[in-house]
Amino acid sequence: MKLEKISNNVLYAVCGLIIVVFLLFFMVGYDNYDESGNVAPTMTNLLMGLMYVLGLATFCLMVWSLIKSARSAAGSDEVKATGIPGSKIVIFTAIVTLAAFVLGYVFNLGEEAFTTSSGVTTSSSMVSLVDAFMVSIYFLAVVSVIAVVVAGTGVMTKSATKK
Repeated sequence: MKLEKISNNVLYAVCGLIIVVFLLFFMVGYDNYDESGNVAPTMTNLLMGLMYVLGLATFCLMVWSLIKSARSAAGSDEVKATGIPGSKIVIFTAIVTLAAFVLGYVFNLGEEAFTTSSGVTTSSSMVSLVDAFMVSIYFLAVVSVIAVVVAGTGVMTKSATKK
């Protein structure tokens, strides 16, 4: 089996698993209520577990990819198909990611602590941290969509094509 076919099959399997878990979350026991009258879906732990597993897998694959690309690009400044050296792509990506986290943190300074329905008080720093990650996720999603649109137009590839 080719590596690309394996990659496609894994992608389809993970997407299928996500869809099944979300369907279970919303269709099985979603309207359960706890003693205080708050909604307590039955499949919350399954959904949270899936998110932790996917987050850990993403982090591990990111570290593996960074190590692999650093080894293959060590000492070379190979020009990619876009005409942009690989080291510049890595630096740009690192700067955008750092900027996303900084923006998320700056926009969520001064959040107040709150008490959940179970009586647990969440510290203001944790609320700010979670909100900062949410803002950075939105920012990175917008940047990703813009990158896909630019890549789809072929502008970067055309500029690298020699005439």
